[in-house]
Amino acid sequence: MPLTIISYNVNGIRAAMGKSLFDWVAGHDADIVCLQETKAQPEQVDFAPIDALGYKHYWHSAEKKGYSGVATFSKREPDKVVVGCGMEKYDREGRILRTDFGDWSLLNCYFPSGTSGEERQAFKYEFLDDFFNWINELKKERPKLIIVGDYNIAHTENDIHSPKTNQQSSGFLPEERAWMTKWFSHGFTDAFRQVHPEKVEYSWWSFRANARANNKGWRIDYQSVTDNLKDKVLDVRHVGEAVHSDHCPVWMQIDL
Repeated sequence: MPLTIISYNVNGIRAAMGKSLFDWVAGHDADIVCLQETKAQPEQVDFAPIDALGYKHYWHSAEKKGYSGVATFSKREPDKVVVGCGMEKYDREGRILRTDFGDWSLLNCYFPSGTSGEERQAFKYEFLDDFFNWINELKKERPKLIIVGDYNIAHTENDIHSPKTNQQSSGFLPEERAWMTKWFSHGFTDAFRQVHPEKVEYSWWSFRANARANNKGWRIDYQSVTDNLKDKVLDVRHVGEAVHSDHCPVWMQIDL
C-alpha cells in the first residue's frame, strides 16, 4: 500500500497552528508529516490536535529558544528514533531527526541558511560536507533512505524564478549548486525530478514584493531517496495553496 509523506517548513509551528495547520493536515491524511523550523520546545506546543489525528510525535528542538528545530509525526510507530547526527555543533541547533521503519529510514532535516552573512555561510558549507560524509556512512548500515526537508539550496535554473539575478545569492551560489549535483550523483535521486523532470514548481517565496502572488519563488525543499527506491516514487507535488508559512508543503507518495 502506498505511503504518503509530507515535508513542510512551517516557519514556527505555533504560528502555523494559529493558522489552522492541523485542520489542513487532517484534510490530507498523510502517513508521516515532517516539519522543519518548528521554533519551539515540545512543552510549548499543544499536542491535542496532533494526538486527535492519531500521530505519534518526535522532536529535535534547538537549544536556543524560538530557533530552528524539526518534528516528525507518524501514524505508525517507528522501530527506532535517533535524535541528531552526533555532531554537537549541528545537534544543538535541532537539525536532524531519524526514524526507522523496517528496512528503510526517514531523515527529517533542516539545513542551515547562509543568508545572514559570511559566518553562517561558512557554517553551511561545513554542514554540507559533514552531512554528505555522515550520510554515506549511515547508508552502509541503512541502505534505503528517504531524506526530506528544507535544504536551503535551489539546485538548477528550473528551481528558481530568476537565475540570472540570483547568481550571488546564498542558496543559489555555484558551490551550493555543485554540492547538490554531487549529492544527486552519489546514490540519491531528487524525487520531484524523478516524476517531473522539467516541471517548474517552487516551495518558498520571499515575504517581499508580493513574491508569492507573482509566483517568484525558489524550490529549496526536497524529498531525496536512495537510488534503490527511486522507482518506488509514485508522485510528488508542491501544495502551493497551503499558506501557513513562507514555504509550502512537499507531498510524496511512495510504494515501499
